[in-house]
Amino acid sequence: MTVLKRNTTNYLILLAFISSILSCTNQDKNNKDHLVFRYNEHKNIGSLDPAFAKDNADIWAVNQLFNGLVQMDDSLLVKPSIAKRWTVSENALQYRFVLRDDVYFHKHKLFKKDSTRIVTAYDFEYSFNRILDPKIASSGRWIFNKIKHFEAVNDSVFDITLKQPFPAFLGLLTMKYCSVVPKEITGHYGTDFRANPIGTGPFKFKRWEENVKLVFRKNNQYFETDAKGETLPYLEAVAITFLPDKQSEYMQFIQGNLDFLNSLDASYQDDILTTKGALSDKYANTIDLIRGPYLNTEYLAFFMESNLTEIQSKRIREAVNYGFDKQKMMTYLRNGIGIPATGGFIPKGLPGYSSTIGYTYQPEKAKQLIEAYKTQTGNNNPEITITTTSNYLNFCEYIQRELTKIGLTVNVDVIPASTLKEGKANGKLDLFRASWVADYPDAQNYLSLFYSENFAPNGPNYTHFYNTKFDSLYKASFLENDIKKRTESYKTMDSLVLSNSPIVPLYYDEVIRFTQKNVSGLSSNPINLLEIKHVKKEKQ
Repeated sequence: MTVLKRNTTNYLILLAFISSILSCTNQDKNNKDHLVFRYNEHKNIGSLDPAFAKDNADIWAVNQLFNGLVQMDDSLLVKPSIAKRWTVSENALQYRFVLRDDVYFHKHKLFKKDSTRIVTAYDFEYSFNRILDPKIASSGRWIFNKIKHFEAVNDSVFDITLKQPFPAFLGLLTMKYCSVVPKEITGHYGTDFRANPIGTGPFKFKRWEENVKLVFRKNNQYFETDAKGETLPYLEAVAITFLPDKQSEYMQFIQGNLDFLNSLDASYQDDILTTKGALSDKYANTIDLIRGPYLNTEYLAFFMESNLTEIQSKRIREAVNYGFDKQKMMTYLRNGIGIPATGGFIPKGLPGYSSTIGYTYQPEKAKQLIEAYKTQTGNNNPEITITTTSNYLNFCEYIQRELTKIGLTVNVDVIPASTLKEGKANGKLDLFRASWVADYPDAQNYLSLFYSENFAPNGPNYTHFYNTKFDSLYKASFLENDIKKRTESYKTMDSLVLSNSPIVPLYYDEVIRFTQKNVSGLSSNPINLLEIKHVKKEKQ
């Protein structure tokens, strides 16, 4: 009995000890939770090397780790980053950037002194040459097509000369491809730099278990401060998970295990939003909703060199534009998130946008156009096929039902995203759903999809639209530095595109973000860039 009693006592002491440890661990976790920002990505990040920052998931992660010469604020204004100021020559060809002298690379043992070193203009010269190196095969190499020459004048001065004036050039430099990287680190790791990034950003790389979790820690040497002079960032860490299922991600957010949700999926949109796009009452005390314009145009595209007479016919293309109610589509399929595209291809939020040059819902006019086509061609059963991916099937089925009412037979073909991408690039699809997110915030980026020298697969003109007047205006816009005149030219070009109907604009997207109530400082911006350096979390 004495032995049994002693063993029981020891067991109870051990149990109490373990319980105490777990309690301290949970308490410690709760005490530090307000210092960690947690979000989810649906697919694995491909690379943490800014040379390959093409997809949104990669761009968001890279943005926490790296800086460039300049950056863009939430109003799409270019402001200083590592360059504290710059000048532009009268002929708009020469740019001179003067760098800060207090920007350091993240610590690494390969740096000789103090495990870090200051950034100089020679680092930008190296970084830009690295993007141009065919061996690197960077997806951002196209950015430098506008540049004739660049060089470091000395440690603090960096010069860039353009081939021709390009008004949107500074916006182009805000892209993450133009981030500065250290030669000694990229040279050491080679292709493995993707998983061993060293930059200058507000956070530094800590750990990456691919398809599981990615962790960044605060960069205590970061150079930016807030309006009160407090050093950024406020948080201690960023933790990214990789749940592929959007419903699972949503449940993690609702349960408070994620701080931020940046998607709106059909599986839960009716739960979190009303039909008018407002936050559901049951979440009013726990969740905040952030909405704003997003430089993304969703559209249908006709391949103008198609052999099908229906696609060649302007009457059919116009009938499709007139034949369905975009406002109704947005209300019932997107809970009011997004702006019905009654303007042109240029989205709302960019200079050049016009709300009056597009098509409105006119079913009777659409019917007349269909009848005129039948009379002209003798084809009494015109038929088209919309090719799409599963993510946009509900939109295409809605359009299919509506166009059937005006006398047009519509088929919907669902294919994998990779197949659609290949098909639209090589002219294999007669009519397909597409979207265009701005590479840089200037309407010229959108209009490049209709310039004849950009015919796919050698450029983004997937419709193979050709118009001599458009081409002339497009080339002239590069030489126009007057913002008002350039904006009017953009409107004229957009109107020319719509009058020929190579596309059917569906809607201009919106950034929609959900955060927990204890999160502050997370704003939205038209390029949907995730900025965490200003974010704070309160203890719960």
